[in-house]
Amino acid sequence: MKQKNRIIFLAVFFSFCISLNAYPIDGYILTGIKRLLRLQLILDGKIKDVKPIKGALKSTKDIKLNLAGSRGDSLIHIPNPDEKLQKELNKLFPNIHESYSLSLLDITPGKKIRYAQRKSEKSFSPGSVGKLAIAAGLFTELNRIFPDSFERRQDLLRKRMVRAGKWCITNVHTVPFFDPQTNNFFKRTVQEQDVFSLYEWADHMLSVSSNAAASIVWKELVLMRGFGKNYPPNEKQEEEFLSKTPKSELREIAMSVVNDPLRVLGITEDEWVLGNFFTREGKRLIPGDGGSTGSPKGLMKYLIALERGKIVDQKSSLEIKKLLYMTDRRIRYAQSAALKDAAVYFKSGSLYKCKPEPDFECKKYMGNVENYMNSVAIVEHPDGTTYLVTLMSNVLRKNSGTDHMMLATSIDRVIRGK
Repeated sequence: MKQKNRIIFLAVFFSFCISLNAYPIDGYILTGIKRLLRLQLILDGKIKDVKPIKGALKSTKDIKLNLAGSRGDSLIHIPNPDEKLQKELNKLFPNIHESYSLSLLDITPGKKIRYAQRKSEKSFSPGSVGKLAIAAGLFTELNRIFPDSFERRQDLLRKRMVRAGKWCITNVHTVPFFDPQTNNFFKRTVQEQDVFSLYEWADHMLSVSSNAAASIVWKELVLMRGFGKNYPPNEKQEEEFLSKTPKSELREIAMSVVNDPLRVLGITEDEWVLGNFFTREGKRLIPGDGGSTGSPKGLMKYLIALERGKIVDQKSSLEIKKLLYMTDRRIRYAQSAALKDAAVYFKSGSLYKCKPEPDFECKKYMGNVENYMNSVAIVEHPDGTTYLVTLMSNVLRKNSGTDHMMLATSIDRVIRGK
């Protein structure tokens, strides 16, 4: 009887989704991302668990591009700092580490666009924020395959099933596993035998920042470029292509598929470049080309292009924005209590490195050689206040997550004049 009731509920839920054509939490039918179905079941009281906060409850019809029009056309170039906003931002930094660098853009509807910055051209290792370049590359390659149909691009994302293989080695981030038939749910790191749709791999890459997922999606971009209209290949064709194509050629393709889309957006190599896969085996199978670097300015150009609908086209930009919409646990910058009712589109990244040092214990996010922590966010408050922020730091021997959260609260007060 319980199984029959579950089937009836799912049938009703599917009908609701189709008529609403909504997303993100209610977007399971459109995307096949199973964690969204579980969140919907939690919201409807069918599964007992902590419900998402108010800021995580937007549906597709509520998610829009904020700069798709003449207002966005005024942002072809990042504007000069607004004197008043810059002054208020400067007040936040006397007691904050000198490495902190950021770009801040207030695009609240009905108000003057305002920009402020601090060392926005300074280069850092982007860490997992670099996965945004893979997202842009994904929709760029999908457009190459189906230039006349966004629906066919989505269909491919939903139906293309990809086994992790060696590309997932090694990784530490867990990803969610949910069975809609049994409601069984757990999280663990990706293993070689795991199979997800390309949509779900993209979601794992962005929502929980899985390095395994990032390398797998990036590999698929290489296959898309290599096979073109004949993508997707079967596993035998994939293996043959990757084993017989010279590594120098694979490297060239890999660098092109993730970096060329950034250049199209006017982001220079000095502002952002992605140079290596995110897993050890990924780097072995397709060697990189130097390191990865990024700057708050380059990341801000990306967010502006996203809101303008310029990452491929408006539908692709909007889909990336949906994939960045936080419906799960918020961390670091996005964890600020000031943002709990706001919709937050977010990506965080970190990279740390240690060396032996007397009386020092190496811990996660507390490196004494490098300790990068980066946050990229679009914030939309219910009252209409909307702004973009890109933040990068390198504070040694300290987990800067709390400081990022506190700075988020302060920046929100500055933008809202409180």
